[in-house]
Amino acid sequence: MTKNELVERVAKKVGLTKKTSFEAINTVFAQIRESLAKGDKVVITGFGTFKVRTRNTRVGRNPQTGSSIKIPSHRLAGFTAGKTLRRLIK
Repeated sequence: MTKNELVERVAKKVGLTKKTSFEAINTVFAQIRESLAKGDKVVITGFGTFKVRTRNTRVGRNPQTGSSIKIPSHRLAGFTAGKTLRRLIK
């Protein structure tokens, strides 16, 4: 499903215009992005949890030369599915 398809489905389900639905979805995503940028976690009960994870520094291999390279630590967004979502997917 693309973002446009999501907008259309939400608009039909709730009875909003596509423009209003688009703004609402963008606002939700923007708030999740802002919270993750601050380092906060976002818990959506029945769906899942978004949080910032840290990958430690590690040694990797350059596939072209085979030499060892140091991969620096970095932060990335992670998602853990909630219990209800996990049950639906099974």
